[in-house]
Amino acid sequence: MYAKPDSTPMKSRIARAEDAMDAALKSLSYPSDGQGFHRNGQDFPPNGIDGQGLDGMRNDNRPVDETRPVEVAPEPASATRIPEGIETGRPSRAEAEAAVRTLLRWAGDDPTREGLLDTPARVTKAYEQLFGGYGVNAEKLLERVFEEVEGYSDIVLVRDIPFHSHCEHHMVPFMGLAHIAYYPTRGVVGLSKLARVVDTFARRLQTQETMTAQIADVIESILKPRGVAVMVEAEHLCMAMRGVQKSGVSTITSQFRGVFKDNANEQVRFLTLVRGGTK
Repeated sequence: MYAKPDSTPMKSRIARAEDAMDAALKSLSYPSDGQGFHRNGQDFPPNGIDGQGLDGMRNDNRPVDETRPVEVAPEPASATRIPEGIETGRPSRAEAEAAVRTLLRWAGDDPTREGLLDTPARVTKAYEQLFGGYGVNAEKLLERVFEEVEGYSDIVLVRDIPFHSHCEHHMVPFMGLAHIAYYPTRGVVGLSKLARVVDTFARRLQTQETMTAQIADVIESILKPRGVAVMVEAEHLCMAMRGVQKSGVSTITSQFRGVFKDNANEQVRFLTLVRGGTK
């Protein structure tokens, strides 16, 4: 089955469309007593705009009268409530505290009771420390290199660096240890700087896999060593406190670059040293 094509001549179709338009315009609630009408703060003559009637309104191609005032809708209140921090994508402290109060109410508690009155301010202050990594440039931490190391070019390993971070999926903590090794080329970096690099990436919303790769990336990019090895082991509270609720589970991630990636013996050496050997 198919629809039969319309064989009506084009001129007849146009005439029908014009008649339908006239009927639609005439059906509007314009007064017909010759007195005109008033709408949206403007007076209209009895025969349409400028006395042209419906046909004139449809066929009028004259330029718009620019002297006629144009009504502009007022800006919504939200458009003028722009805190200074919004320009950089960061809300104000007051907005952050208000968000904490909203979460407290959503959780079922009363943010106005004595024990919670100062909680929004405390949480906001704590977030500045817990997520302070966003304000630190990890590359700059590694810019100073000590070249006077008597030609030392063997492995440098810093193991058991404690850290705590927050899962970006549930904003629940995960914590553990990071182990970093590299083969220097033009010198060594201060050992504390490697720990600071770990903290910089840990103090952001993270996944363990991303954090491991970021640590390896910045060391490889700035120090340009012959090889980099990074291993991170952590327990995720999003797995222990919610969902499957399995505590004590350890997750291990690793990244090997340069000689560590190309030579399996170097991986074995790294893992042996991390686990306490001296091979």
